[in-house]
Amino acid sequence: MPTPTPRRPSVRPKAKARRAEGWHGWDDYAPFYDWENARTLGRRDVPFWRNLAVHAGGSVLELGCGTGRISLPLGKAGVHLVGIDRSDAMLERARARVRRAKLAGQVALVRGDIRHLPFADAAVPARRSKDSTRRRTKGASGFSMVMAPYGVLQSLLKERDLAATLEAVHGVLQPGGMFGLELVADLPSWEEYRKRVSLDGWRGRKGGTRVTLVETVRQDRARQRTIFDQTFTETHGRERRVHEFSLTFRTLSVPQMTRRLEKAGFEVTALLGDYRGGPWDPRAEVWVVLARKC
Repeated sequence: MPTPTPRRPSVRPKAKARRAEGWHGWDDYAPFYDWENARTLGRRDVPFWRNLAVHAGGSVLELGCGTGRISLPLGKAGVHLVGIDRSDAMLERARARVRRAKLAGQVALVRGDIRHLPFADAAVPARRSKDSTRRRTKGASGFSMVMAPYGVLQSLLKERDLAATLEAVHGVLQPGGMFGLELVADLPSWEEYRKRVSLDGWRGRKGGTRVTLVETVRQDRARQRTIFDQTFTETHGRERRVHEFSLTFRTLSVPQMTRRLEKAGFEVTALLGDYRGGPWDPRAEVWVVLARKC
């Protein structure tokens, strides 16, 4: 009889022992983020953000840039983009992509907290010259556009954190600059379920690593939160690794977000229900809010 392969212990994040914060779990999620998104959202939103950024007329800041899923296509389109994220694990993958694409002069990546944007006096981080030394672009003061794609702001679980982020965004935008954000459309009514196989497939070439996502979804309606308990299992031959972590999102509606934007000094200019510019309604599959700095 063959010798059984010993199971490796599950990888459990220390964050589970602490009160949940929106940034908990994202370092653990980094190895699976692109694999999952390729099978769910894919690149459907990329042309939308690229079009806005190309016509913004200046530098663009992306909040929660992650692995560079949107940053890289925008950089390739000629947009001078600064991406900020709190997760080193996510940024490591984004930096590798930037190097491979030779976009170091076009895309700058910063580790930081979106509640306290590290750009003093609304100054845009300068482009890199060919010798990679940093220099300030003459006349640069603020970003022409700030973008928060696919649910980034919903990882801010406390009202004061969202308020601080909106204030910080307002501070780094040029007068009249655009702020575009997207909310996950169906979070308020997301079905609760337990240990459901959500995704199953290969990573890399077939015959490489098989990845299975088993997911539990919980709603904490009293605190307006949706919690995704994730179990990713990697199987390569007889080797098996299990990674367990949770991602928590705040459930906010479009009207709730527009009120907060107006309070923070923005004028809401469009509510969109798809990536082609169609109007928003509560049943739309896409919830995008566009606003400008007053």
